[in-house]
Amino acid sequence: MLKGLVVSLFLLLFTPFVGGAAEVELNAVITALETPFKAQTVSSERIRDFSADFFQESHIASIDRTQHGEGTVRFKFITASGDESSRASFRWEYQQPTIQEVISDGQTMWVYIPENRQVIESDISRVNAQQGENPVTFLSGLGNLSRDFAISWGSPRRVAGGGYLLQLKPRKGSQLIQQIEVVVDEEAVSFWLKKGKTGQGFPILSTLVIDPNGNRTAIEFHDVQVNQNLAEQLFIFDRPEGVELVDPGQQMGF
Repeated sequence: MLKGLVVSLFLLLFTPFVGGAAEVELNAVITALETPFKAQTVSSERIRDFSADFFQESHIASIDRTQHGEGTVRFKFITASGDESSRASFRWEYQQPTIQEVISDGQTMWVYIPENRQVIESDISRVNAQQGENPVTFLSGLGNLSRDFAISWGSPRRVAGGGYLLQLKPRKGSQLIQQIEVVVDEEAVSFWLKKGKTGQGFPILSTLVIDPNGNRTAIEFHDVQVNQNLAEQLFIFDRPEGVELVDPGQQMGF
């Protein structure tokens, strides 16, 4: 399903972190998360692109089915100006459970499964307008999360592995998102508190998206590299000969 694509899902058993560190304020964690993606952040502290390996676990509530996946992802953030909405180019390449690609240049999105010889081509702005807040908007607008979502602590606040758990609920009604959980890297928060600026590390360890039907979609990032000056050509889909262009209203299995 298209809505389960872009923010894939992992489910971890979050366990409380036991330690003697001083209590960190919610605002500090939000600031450490948002600042690297804000247009007004100085260039030396801003994340312009990233690449990573990801692991996925998706649960479809209606049939009580869980599916695992993995692959690589590349993201390039497009700086917004004025009232222009934030956008991003991205390329998700799945090796499991099937080989597939989800690619966008920030305006058009392509969903391609080679074995089916089919590709869905959608206009990003039309998807946003028809479906409201969605996972694509979430990842593209990381610098404006507190504008688009009401953010509170998750439970527990700190999780095993060194992260802070945040719960995000859309400020506008959404057909795709009931809530999102984000695990923010503890080291990124500590660096912000000590230095008053962001480093070059990616602040997100994982995300979990829950939709109004109870489906759960999440992703865990590994081996993240930032600011590699990823080429624009990576985010344009070159349709191979013989591949059918499918109407966006049709569904493809994932």
